Amino acid sequence: MNATSAAVAGAAAFTWLGMVLAISFLEAPLKFRAPGITVPLGLGIGRLVFRALNLAEAVLAAVVVTAVASGSPTAAVAVPTAAAAVLLAVQLAVVRPVLNRRSDRVLAGEDVPRSGAHHLYIALEVLKTAALFGLGTAALAAA
Repeated sequence: MNATSAAVAGAAAFTWLGMVLAISFLEAPLKFRAPGITVPLGLGIGRLVFRALNLAEAVLAAVVVTAVASGSPTAAVAVPTAAAAVLLAVQLAVVRPVLNRRSDRVLAGEDVPRSGAHHLYIALEVLKTAALFGLGTAALAAA
């Protein structure tokens, strides 16, 4: 892989990883522990934050895929790139719509049970985190 493409891919992957760690694994769970935060208020904030995160992730994914595709990647770079992109696509196209429908119901005042989709989203975040770490490490090693 050429050095410029590898450096861009590595930097974008680690930026993406940092955003996921900060939002998904710090902000999201801590938000509901803050004084005065109700479930509807937390969900409203979470929807805004995750919408912004997912937009940033889509941009970073495009940067990573473009850098990797233009750099003659090794399998050590290509595989985690594909994994991160596919995991993000599944989160955005499959899981987020289910979570959004549930949060719409909660925000409308309905009493709804917890969703298994939330656990699926978390599992995908963990896998995406591993893919991004592997991608960033492999890309920087190739730079």
